[in-house]
Amino acid sequence: MTSPATTANDWKDGKSMDFDQIVDEVKARSADLGELNHTVLFDLEDAGKILVDATGDDVVVKANPDDDEAETTLVLSPENLQKLMAGELNPMVAFTMGKLKVFGSKGIALKLSSLLDQAG
Repeated sequence: MTSPATTANDWKDGKSMDFDQIVDEVKARSADLGELNHTVLFDLEDAGKILVDATGDDVVVKANPDDDEAETTLVLSPENLQKLMAGELNPMVAFTMGKLKVFGSKGIALKLSSLLDQAG
């Protein structure tokens, strides 16, 4: 007997999500990021990249974009992004422990963290 597929509803239950499920969850939460007004790239190492563009009227989320230029790039594992989005990993602790690397504007990264905290 096989286990059922992991869904976005499992996000906060700590179940591991694959890249496509993570992209779907970021898209589902994109409305919460409208106030960001910047571009952020999540570099999930070998799993892929997710570009969040909140510079227009609508937030656009692209998986593995052709152009991955962003004002801020966050490099972390898919598991740590899942923990951050679920509120199980503090962004400052992740940064201090080297689980999260920030390239570009640290201020945009802090604003993103604040928006995710409000949404969660």
